Amino acid sequence: MNAPAKTLNTATTPKATGQSAASPMSDAATVPLPTPAELHATHPLDAALTSSIAEHRDAISRILRGEDDRLLVVVGPCSIHDPSAALEYAERLAALSDEVSEQVVPVMRVYVEKPRTTIGWKGLAYDPDLNGNGDMAKGLTLSRELMGRVARLGLPVATEVLQPMLAPYLDDLLSWVAIGARTTESQLHRELASDLSAAVGFKNATSGDMQVSIDAMQAATHPHQRFALDVHGRPVMQLSKGNPHTHLVLRGGHGEPNYQASHVRAATKALRDAGQNPRLMVDCSHANARKDHRRQSEVMLDVLAQRQAGENNLVALMLESYLHEGKQPLKPGALRHGVSVTDACIGWESTEHLLKTAAERLA
Repeated sequence: MNAPAKTLNTATTPKATGQSAASPMSDAATVPLPTPAELHATHPLDAALTSSIAEHRDAISRILRGEDDRLLVVVGPCSIHDPSAALEYAERLAALSDEVSEQVVPVMRVYVEKPRTTIGWKGLAYDPDLNGNGDMAKGLTLSRELMGRVARLGLPVATEVLQPMLAPYLDDLLSWVAIGARTTESQLHRELASDLSAAVGFKNATSGDMQVSIDAMQAATHPHQRFALDVHGRPVMQLSKGNPHTHLVLRGGHGEPNYQASHVRAATKALRDAGQNPRLMVDCSHANARKDHRRQSEVMLDVLAQRQAGENNLVALMLESYLHEGKQPLKPGALRHGVSVTDACIGWESTEHLLKTAAERLA
């Protein structure tokens, strides 16, 4: 199941018509990009992988509907900056998934976009060379290739969608999608979620307000006429069907956690009152960990205890985890292998211990 990690090949980056061979931002104010169709053609999905992704999506949806009592765990780096290290992590997670799969369904975070409060590195899809110049053609190609490699290891792929125009390049590879705390209120992201085949988790607002997420779930469940680009890059009116696989993600707010039993009861009641899915995910990072990555284990163990006490609406967790603990400044040429360049993560040993603990306690 687990093929050895290889260096990703960027030679097959499709070139859009008229694209200059010069540095992406050297002379032109605009740089042509490949269309989604062109990128799909150079990095296609075969029938076996398409079937596997459909099975992953179905398994996640069954958990969210309460038809499968396994615990969904979305786990992986805060962001991807080194595809080779990400593949090494994916191989370890795929092997561990085989061990815990009767009780736990791991889904790997392959986050290629990074939200910024002001400015900063925006992720692999934008700046794969980590030098601030930006090369989105290369970034999109690397992102699609990496997600395909992870999916071929047998792992469901998760990401956060920030730029709706990016979604058509990658959405056929995704089994779970996050809409972040800063974009949950966005009409564009709600309409996009209504058009995705993958399950979508809406995070509560950075203030801790859950109502915006509940509103987003209601909006995404319904069909929409939305402005979009088709796979050939043409503007179209897209008729979405509505997404029945949405749920709330509790991530805390204003530095305060919201994963404790009282918060979970309040959230499930609000969801039921609104006629929405009461099953939810707890993000063990961010405000729930009070911005201390080491406290993620504390959050996860509390959620497991609630599950053992009979709280069946707690069906999913999220962990920020990488090969090695902590984070490092973004200094190209001096980066440590397998260490986050954005939010601090727990290391692999802690991740393995937590997932095995979850499997033991839920057996």
